[in-house]
Amino acid sequence: MKRRLKTAFIIMIIIPVFAIILTGKLIVTYQLNSIQETYDVESDTIQVIANPMNILNRLTRSIFNQLNLTAKKNPEKLENEDYIREINKELRKKYSYLLVRKGKQIVFNGDMESSSRIITMLPNFGEYDTILDGGIYISGKNPVLLKNQDFYYSDGEEGTIFIVTDVTTLVPQIKNSAIQVVISFLVIIIITATILIFWLYRGMIRPLNTLKEATKELKNGNLDYSITGNSDDEIGQLCLDFEEMRVHLKDLIEVQMQYEQDSRELISNISHDLKTPLTAIKGYAEGLIDKVADTPERQEKYLKTIYNKANDMSVLVDELSFFAKIDCNNIPYNFNLIPVTDYFQDCMEELRLDLEVKNIKLVYENEVDHSVKVLADPEQMKRVINNIVGNAVKYLGKASGKITMNIKEYKKQIQISISDDGVGIAEKDLPFIFDRFYRADASRNSKKGGTGLGLAIVRKIVEEHSGRVWAESIEGQGTTIYIALPKYLEETKSTEEKNL
Repeated sequence: MKRRLKTAFIIMIIIPVFAIILTGKLIVTYQLNSIQETYDVESDTIQVIANPMNILNRLTRSIFNQLNLTAKKNPEKLENEDYIREINKELRKKYSYLLVRKGKQIVFNGDMESSSRIITMLPNFGEYDTILDGGIYISGKNPVLLKNQDFYYSDGEEGTIFIVTDVTTLVPQIKNSAIQVVISFLVIIIITATILIFWLYRGMIRPLNTLKEATKELKNGNLDYSITGNSDDEIGQLCLDFEEMRVHLKDLIEVQMQYEQDSRELISNISHDLKTPLTAIKGYAEGLIDKVADTPERQEKYLKTIYNKANDMSVLVDELSFFAKIDCNNIPYNFNLIPVTDYFQDCMEELRLDLEVKNIKLVYENEVDHSVKVLADPEQMKRVINNIVGNAVKYLGKASGKITMNIKEYKKQIQISISDDGVGIAEKDLPFIFDRFYRADASRNSKKGGTGLGLAIVRKIVEEHSGRVWAESIEGQGTTIYIALPKYLEETKSTEEKNL
């Protein structure tokens, strides 16, 4: 914007100056040519403007010189009326006329109408004798240039011959030149200002109006109203910043709306998932109160069922509580160096007994050297494994199955894969399984249950360990969850010690 204002200031000065100089030169040249053609004289511009009387002097110079010589050598010729009339005729072509005075009386008047005003102002005999290029300027409403030459008539009486030139024939042309220059200056200023206003409008006012309209739309809740800007100036950058703000605000609102939708879904899921165990607990408790369980064996069965359902509710509440903490980054991680082979083998051994009870075979395959370590929180990483395996068991879809854990080593990372031979995941659902509250099973039957937070927790924890997680699945054949974690390298250790 500063550059635009500086440019506009320079343009407002330079363009009118050059335009006025050029226009003035053209106007003066035209008027000068007109003067030269009209009066049949040659003169430069400065002379016409500074001393226009000199041009008028030149108009009648030759005739005046002729009369001057006649008055000195052959004055009786000036008494010839035909000669005088011929001279006057020539002078009329040059916007002039003759006056001839004998004694105190005008004996010849070349222009009766124009001369009446100046007759009383004529100089007396011998009072002023015009030199070769001289003249007397008589001002007034109709100014004139007066040349005179005294002589004596043949009878000895004093006489004077006057050449009167109308000054108004030249002055208007000079005045018109000045008027035309002023008008041209005003026109140039107006045109320049109009162009600059249009240029500034396009560069400043229009983007501001666009920004104002966008602000109005944003105020009215229209977050899809997009604007563009030129990053070369401040206003354009402001438009770009506004657009970034709009996009960011839209994303925040969409996240908020999604969060609210997820919250509503969570409440619905919780109410559903809590309703089933609560109904069971209530039913079995009523059975105990109503003496339906009339034998010790049946009473024990009812109590175990109530206990198991209460445990299911406790697990559900714990999972919700943990996700709330991890989503707010309130979980303190306790990172330690853990040997990959021993740690994950221990994790699988802890799960083996529970899986065998459910007729699920657990296979552990290790392709990693025993010296390989990762920097991780043992407790949280165990939660990752438990959630993945638990999710696989939940969606196994048959009475017996197989879950395989495989660990491979790469140059800078290890890869953990956990595969099952369950029902698999539909291709349309696969990209969303790590989203919170997402469950491919839309029916939400009580057998599968859950909050849809298990894999979301997995992704959050893995990302906090600078790793990544993804899934592959073939519907009807099974699913594989992959986890990639960075290896703890010796150069990493050296760098850490150096930083310390």
